[in-house]
Amino acid sequence: MYESSKKILVIEDDSVTRNLYLKGLEAKGFDMTGAQNGRVGIQQAQKDVPDLVICDITMPDMDGYSVLNTLRQDPVTAIIPFIFLTGSSTKADVRKAMELGADDYLTKPSTLEELLRAIATRLEKQATLQYWCNIQFHKAAKSVFADNTTAIAADVAVASDKEVNIPPKSIFPNIPQLKEVFDFIEAHYHQGITLCDVAVAVGYSSAYLTNRVKETSGETVNCWIVKRRMAEACFLLQNNNHTVEKIAKTLGYQDVSHFSRQFRQHHGLPPQAWRKEHQLVSQKQVKLW
Repeated sequence: MYESSKKILVIEDDSVTRNLYLKGLEAKGFDMTGAQNGRVGIQQAQKDVPDLVICDITMPDMDGYSVLNTLRQDPVTAIIPFIFLTGSSTKADVRKAMELGADDYLTKPSTLEELLRAIATRLEKQATLQYWCNIQFHKAAKSVFADNTTAIAADVAVASDKEVNIPPKSIFPNIPQLKEVFDFIEAHYHQGITLCDVAVAVGYSSAYLTNRVKETSGETVNCWIVKRRMAEACFLLQNNNHTVEKIAKTLGYQDVSHFSRQFRQHHGLPPQAWRKEHQLVSQKQVKLW
């Protein structure tokens, strides 16, 4: 159930509690990192892109809510599972955490076993969602590829360095009440948009929109933005010879390293390695025709 490759970040201002969780989870095989406050935690998350974040709510300077909101705004950290640990268990606190996009909420004191169960549940759900997303993308890509077999073969025969300009089919589910949200993401995903931009465009608060989209589609707004970018990234990598830096900028990323880390998190390979593998597959398929 636990894999040593899974990286977990614990953000907790109390050193005793933080070290307790770090040592306990490390003993279970996780790759652990700790942060003594929210600002350091955000920096660590953006640098290392952990597989899961555990965060206290009540901290000096920056509370856990602000940490979560900041991470959900950044495409690099938007889809990382996030678990709150706090001494408060009021309905208002839990509701606020869920509206901001938290994945789970544990009250102190929590045993190590309770924390392990929560981690296992979140990681399993994340893996299932990524698997489902990959299946849907490959189905769409396969359908497009099959529908345009003749055109692709002709382009390859004329000039192997020409771009194959066949856009991937929509990755968004057919949910009428979210059509305006998905349409805006589709039109602007390459412009570096965030949850706030989408919220302004559709006329809702960021917190309300996050809750509405997650309850209806199972994903947050930022998750859909990232998934759309990742789908386009695969298409661009497979069908042209642009550099990874140019593709990253085309998709709205200011930092190519952020793009590369996020791509690897989604697809299991760095962009260049993924391109090499999938372009070889495409060439073999064309030769078979």
